[in-house]
Amino acid sequence: MEVIFTSLLSLIFLISQLLSLILVIGVFFSNRKSNSNRVFSFLGLSIILWLSANYTAFLPTVLENKNLFLILARSSISFAVLMSLGFLLLAKVIPENHSFISRKILNTLYLVTFVVILINLSPFSFKDVDVEKGLAGIETDWGIIAFTLLTTFFSVSAVVELLRKTHRFNEPNQKNQIKLVLFALSALFLLIVFTVLLPIIISGLTFFVPFTPLYVLQFLGITAYAITRHHLFNIKVIVTQLLVFALWLVILIPTLLSKTFTDWLVNGLTLALVVVAGLFLIRSVKKEVDQREKIEGLARELGHVNNRLWVANERLKELDKMKTEFVSMATHQLRSPLTAIKGYASMILENSFGPVAEKARGAVDIIFQSSQKLVTVIEDFLNISRIELGTMKYEKIEFDLCALAETIIKEQRPNIEKRGLQLSFESEPSENYKLVGDSGKFSQVINNLIDNAVKYTPQGWIKIMLNRIDGKIRLVVADSGVGIPAEVIPKLFQKFIRAEGAGKINIQGTGLGLYVARQIVEAHGGKIWAESDGVGKGSRFVVEI
Repeated sequence: MEVIFTSLLSLIFLISQLLSLILVIGVFFSNRKSNSNRVFSFLGLSIILWLSANYTAFLPTVLENKNLFLILARSSISFAVLMSLGFLLLAKVIPENHSFISRKILNTLYLVTFVVILINLSPFSFKDVDVEKGLAGIETDWGIIAFTLLTTFFSVSAVVELLRKTHRFNEPNQKNQIKLVLFALSALFLLIVFTVLLPIIISGLTFFVPFTPLYVLQFLGITAYAITRHHLFNIKVIVTQLLVFALWLVILIPTLLSKTFTDWLVNGLTLALVVVAGLFLIRSVKKEVDQREKIEGLARELGHVNNRLWVANERLKELDKMKTEFVSMATHQLRSPLTAIKGYASMILENSFGPVAEKARGAVDIIFQSSQKLVTVIEDFLNISRIELGTMKYEKIEFDLCALAETIIKEQRPNIEKRGLQLSFESEPSENYKLVGDSGKFSQVINNLIDNAVKYTPQGWIKIMLNRIDGKIRLVVADSGVGIPAEVIPKLFQKFIRAEGAGKINIQGTGLGLYVARQIVEAHGGKIWAESDGVGKGSRFVVEI
């Protein structure tokens, strides 16, 4: 039974050493320039040496040799100091080389570690040993205190650093890396303290010492999971390198054991070819991984840019809303005095305050016409503000669109004919043009379309047609004006869009009337569009509801 138990412990030891060696080789060669890889490799090598010295010291043949046991025991605690330093450095560099220690502090740590190791290797740590009593017969000196204080400081500092980073990093992948390593380190420290160090210090019991490789195994296992699951290091490169190394070893052994020159030559050439192929394989895998990491880095950067753009977009929406509210307030303030100006100008023209000289009447008429144009522009701005703020209200009642159009045309006819334009209105008297909607808003749509036709028709005619097609009422305002380029038509109903060359015909246009008209028509479930045969061939604006 004792032989089986000893064999089991030996197997556990070999597995732990093998896993440590795999991590050291794989991590180091996957990226030798990375602080994370180098620190982890240093820690893994320290674990290998510590386990080797620790395990060998408890072999029966070694326990019988006083001098050899003391050398191994002193070496074991020296490697333990290196291991605790490795824990602290690892806690400092993860995730992804964050918060590495400054060169000045690092040199100080190295110096203190070197001094304590020299003390541990001297008789100031383990002075003597009674071979017959084993560990219980070890006589210690003040050097053990230095070892205990330094390893405790390094270990506690590593845990504190990892705890601090769990609150500092919010990215889930980084947070999981830190938590896994923190758990593995904490479990390893607690197991070693409560099952190895305390029993030895208190009563000299060494029952759990042979199980130390198991504690290391859990640390290596959890760290390996962090590598595989959370990409703490690049597992794909590591696995490729290990497989290639294993293949080299498999071919190297028969080469070394070859009994004839022919066998040696064949095996040697095979080994050379496999070495070259393996190096190319490792290089290609590493190149692939580097490219993937670059792509992932770009994806992360793109995500950050998208987040910043989203924040900027929200800010712009807020500013746009503030702008709209300001325009609404400003136009409200402007409309009142303009209404008064227009009203009093109209009363003067109607001789409400007595006869007006013809020369003065012309000036007052200009005031009246200009104020009318300004009122229209302000009304457009007000409507846009209401639309963007979502406060546009519609008082829907039944009204006759034909009667509304005739009234508007009657009001507009004098001004239109004064400009030398022919104005006509066509409709089918037998048709029913009644619909439910806001007659005031539809009046604004018709006025906008007629004004638009007047502005951009220097000479010729304007035709307004009303009919029914497939049960829908269709209103068409056609003109013989400047026309519209085909590329402008799709964006004609956007804000501040005007046809090419429109500014030469009418410099006072704002490009808002058609936008407002579209919003009103669509709010009533209808649609509006523009048609033109080209520049100089007139245009047609169609409302269907």
